[in-house]
Amino acid sequence: MIVRLGLAQINTTVGDLKGNVTKINEYIDLAEKKGVSILVFPELAITGYPPEDLVLRTGFIKDNLSALEKVREYTIDKELLVILGFVDFDFEIYNAAAVLHNGEKVAVYRKMHLPNYSVFDEKRYFSAGKKALILRNKNLRIGVNICEDLWVPSGPINEQTIFGANLIINLSASPFTAGKSRKRLELLSTRASEYSCAIAYCNLVGGQDELVFDGLSAVVLPDGRSFIARGFEEELFITDLDLDIATRYNLYEGKRKSFKANAELEEKEISFTLRDNIEFLTSHRIAEGIEEIFNALVLGLRDYVKKNGFSTVTLGLSGGMDSSLAACIAVEALGRENVVGVLMPSEYTSNTSIEDAKMLAKNLGIKTLTVPITAIYHSYLGTLSDAFKGREQDVTEENIQARIRGNILMALSNKFGWLVLATGNKSELATGYATLYGDMAGGFAVLKDVYKTDVYRLADYFNRTKKTEIIPRRVFEKPPSAELRPNQTDQDTLPPYETLDKILKLFIEEGLSANEILEHGFDNNTVNFTLKLLKKNEYKRRQGAPGIKISRRAFGKDWRMPITNDYNTTFMDGENGD
Repeated sequence: MIVRLGLAQINTTVGDLKGNVTKINEYIDLAEKKGVSILVFPELAITGYPPEDLVLRTGFIKDNLSALEKVREYTIDKELLVILGFVDFDFEIYNAAAVLHNGEKVAVYRKMHLPNYSVFDEKRYFSAGKKALILRNKNLRIGVNICEDLWVPSGPINEQTIFGANLIINLSASPFTAGKSRKRLELLSTRASEYSCAIAYCNLVGGQDELVFDGLSAVVLPDGRSFIARGFEEELFITDLDLDIATRYNLYEGKRKSFKANAELEEKEISFTLRDNIEFLTSHRIAEGIEEIFNALVLGLRDYVKKNGFSTVTLGLSGGMDSSLAACIAVEALGRENVVGVLMPSEYTSNTSIEDAKMLAKNLGIKTLTVPITAIYHSYLGTLSDAFKGREQDVTEENIQARIRGNILMALSNKFGWLVLATGNKSELATGYATLYGDMAGGFAVLKDVYKTDVYRLADYFNRTKKTEIIPRRVFEKPPSAELRPNQTDQDTLPPYETLDKILKLFIEEGLSANEILEHGFDNNTVNFTLKLLKKNEYKRRQGAPGIKISRRAFGKDWRMPITNDYNTTFMDGENGD
């Protein structure tokens, strides 16, 4: 019993119902030409994911249902079975999957387990479904569920396999974080083995605000074999499945027959063409480590720019590592013709920094503008001289320079319609080593979730993939500096980045307290200083540009600390602090 399965790993745009429907119909046509029997789309393919507060508008829900009707009509006289995500509604709203066949909506499944952690807020919007679903075609039994339903140990797969499902289809929108793709595949293999079934997992691909969806849809068999779609790009992934494998595996190994049904089950009889031979059994490589992070940053930037109606980006080129890497990612995402670098030297900018910025731009082939700020800076100082009389120069004068540069970049954005890229990294944002309305100014922060040490790793990876020094070697070797005063380096103010980043990761992503961090070999003063900086700069981060999430916990919707907050995160009279 062989079924040709197509996983339509598409890049949708939230709210673009017309565009999403057009893309869905194009993939239906392509799948039909390829002889696909079952075509699966990602979670909420009609609306895009996550639609957030759009689903609180009745007009949007109705338009989403009308869009689904257009897809249903498109399936008239088509043999393949189409399963796709949409927002269902009766008296409440549901994250749902529609099953379409030959112009009919033959079944609807409503997601039963709603995630409400990390970046997910589904309980804010949706009600949970109560019925598991099985589709029957002769000896083929298909269980349909959605994303989180498969991750929980006692989800609807339990009922579906108890009642004979040999194929589980999961519609998903699982956001990227570094290292997650391998763990996700391992979980799918575990589920396929313990429930003696094949699992077809169709994941979304593309960028949506700070989220990136990496695709890597997969078909996993209970004997441990897996077939994986491409990462970070659209694909109609086709696999011919011999579902007798699941039957034989169940006979040999059994499934968890002690499980009891905990939910109602709905069954629907349906007829579509099965095959008698196998033609498609392909698989792609999973990118890991720094490669997958780079791919996520490129995709996230490309989609943010294009989906928000921009074509060109601009960024300040300082000759430092952050702006150099941001420019490289921008060129990879958008093409060199759509990136403009702006040099804004001051009296404190070294000649080597200017040379490095120009060399980077030449190597990338991007256009540059030079707008010196020394005269503007001294004009500010003159204007403020009476107000500042009797005060020594301090960080105020440094921040004025950063804000002048932010003003220039925003002026270019206004004049030419360019999107400004903020180039700060996660280490700087965590500690407040960034100027509000200065270098934090911009429409999108491409390195917002990348620690400084990882910025260097990404830059090295980029140069290695290009087999030449696009980013000049001197940028790697010179001490990081904002160059806002004579002989300034970042380490005048901050701990060494190797130490700083480790402390930040332990606190932000692992949730360790100050005293627990000490157990990793750091000294009291460094830990205390770092966590005080993290806490006091929450107000800055709240006003920063959105950026791409790549870590377990990113600043943004994944980090919701109160600005007004009197809880001490550092050491308190020898007691533990969180």
